[in-house]
Amino acid sequence: MALPSPISVTPDALVHIKALLDSRGKPSEGIRLGVRSKGCSGLSYTLEYADEASGFEEVVELEDGVKLLIDPKAMMFVLGTEMDYEVTNMEEGFIFRNPNEKGRCGCGESFHV
Repeated sequence: MALPSPISVTPDALVHIKALLDSRGKPSEGIRLGVRSKGCSGLSYTLEYADEASGFEEVVELEDGVKLLIDPKAMMFVLGTEMDYEVTNMEEGFIFRNPNEKGRCGCGESFHV
């Protein structure tokens, strides 16, 4: 029996993850999701290219062989999160709907759990 995925990725986010990987110009294992200390609320999400998996990361297999690697230090902060991609009149980018968040700063750049 397969365990449920620790994070869900919307079709819009998947399209943009694929575009990032395709435009990189060199092979990648996938995209790595992490969190770091930043901003007035304490934590912010990070995304970076992953050249290889560390062995300790949670690997989420998406469609077409695309992989999202979750940094082990971020797992407890992102469990149950939905990753999406939105375009508005003012900005576009990845957004995270995290049920673990207890608050978010006014500018939306950081969160705390």
